[in-house]
Amino acid sequence: MNDSPAREAAVRETREHDDIAALAKGGRANLFGFFLRLAARIPFLFIAGRAGAYGPEALGRFASALVVIELTAMLCTMGEKRGLAQRLSEAEGHVHPANVIADGTILAVIASCGAALLFYLVPAPMFPGGNFTEIDRLMVIAIPPLTLTEIWLAALAYRLRISPTVWSRAIVEPWTISIMAGAMIWIAPESGLSLAYIASILAAALTAFVPFFREYGVPRGWRPKPREMRKLAVRSLPIALADAIEWGTRRVDIFLLGFLAPPSAVGVYYAAQQVASLPQKLKTSFEPVLGPVITRNLKLKDYGAIARQVCQVGFWITAAQAGIALALAIPGEGVMGLVGREFVGGTGALALLLAAEVVAATAVVSEAALVYVARVKNLVVSLLTIGLQAALTLGGILLMQRWGYNSLYQAATAAAALMVSLGLASIVKSRMLARFLGQPINNWRWALIWAAAPAVVLGYLATRFLPEWAELAFGIPAILGSYLLVIWKKAFGPEDRKLFQKTKTV
Repeated sequence: MNDSPAREAAVRETREHDDIAALAKGGRANLFGFFLRLAARIPFLFIAGRAGAYGPEALGRFASALVVIELTAMLCTMGEKRGLAQRLSEAEGHVHPANVIADGTILAVIASCGAALLFYLVPAPMFPGGNFTEIDRLMVIAIPPLTLTEIWLAALAYRLRISPTVWSRAIVEPWTISIMAGAMIWIAPESGLSLAYIASILAAALTAFVPFFREYGVPRGWRPKPREMRKLAVRSLPIALADAIEWGTRRVDIFLLGFLAPPSAVGVYYAAQQVASLPQKLKTSFEPVLGPVITRNLKLKDYGAIARQVCQVGFWITAAQAGIALALAIPGEGVMGLVGREFVGGTGALALLLAAEVVAATAVVSEAALVYVARVKNLVVSLLTIGLQAALTLGGILLMQRWGYNSLYQAATAAAALMVSLGLASIVKSRMLARFLGQPINNWRWALIWAAAPAVVLGYLATRFLPEWAELAFGIPAILGSYLLVIWKKAFGPEDRKLFQKTKTV
């Protein structure tokens, strides 16, 4: 009898160790995926940004359509990107997993096909300037496969299968769009970006479906139950809206710029956003791994473990994003110049967008737990966040216009609005989660400042004394190298270093 508490403590410690190991394994895979995505995304921006190929205006029109398509697909997942982990956890041992997934999949197919038809018939929201071709209208074909890919990858992540996400999102999708965009210059230059996007989404969907089918197979004895599906839709609505809003905070700025600024400014901002969104993939790709770990601990009411895991992952993300932000922002003119000389004016927006991703890390990891324990309150905060961002963006753009500043200053104002709103969301959501768990939630460590100091000095010297090509070739590795060295020595403890160690999970 006396051994029982000790045995329970040992089991809890082993389970938490396995959870951290699983999170670290997912983090390693996604860190590798980040560099693969970076290598593939830059060729696409280079091709799309060149005036002889497509140019800023074509890229701006493409970005405006992308906002509507990807937001619609996010809504059509019916919250399954994160809600699926909880449903699979609750159904373990009772219902065949493929049957659980089938319910949400049917809802997603109906919603996405209906939305695709609607936007094909009424394309104005995708192209606010009214300038598009018949092929451009076919971009709606991407909505159903994009929706299903999110569900398939979420199901694989529940079983800690991360490599399909890396293959689908970091290799197949970006390389397909880069290669196809290059090929379409000679085949269909007016609609080349649209065709390249459709091809990339279909290729990514196929890459996700094959391992998903191998892992889960077909449903057994399943048949559609309309009443159960209605209940699922209602239950999933807060998560679906929270997902859409979190994604929308990275797109409402483009949406407003599309109405208030010329297409060339939207194109420059979109290019800056694409570079800045690369470190964002580090945190969003942790979510599928973090979700199953949180749902299992919620089932056991182990709130202390959840708090430690959220803080652990939050620090990993913050540390990685801060280093990447420094490496891309300090030589920002050279980075934007890779896309095209006319994009250099977006350097200010790039720096602010990278800073926004750093301050948003706490909100993202907190929300990973809040969607299960306080989904309605989390939704309210998310709505207030995007509302504040939209108001600040709109007010800032109109103010810049009134004062006579050009459209690139307007774009920088939109980036600043994102940074402010996401920073406030991080404070509010971390406090909400801390109150529920009864544990502090904090990603910050002062060693990040010590790590940033030598990186800033080296970056300044590189931009001051090196030519642009050397600034990128040698400056970026020097900034990252010095930053990571200090982080490893001063900030990383035993649990942190599991991110770079081969560990076995049970």
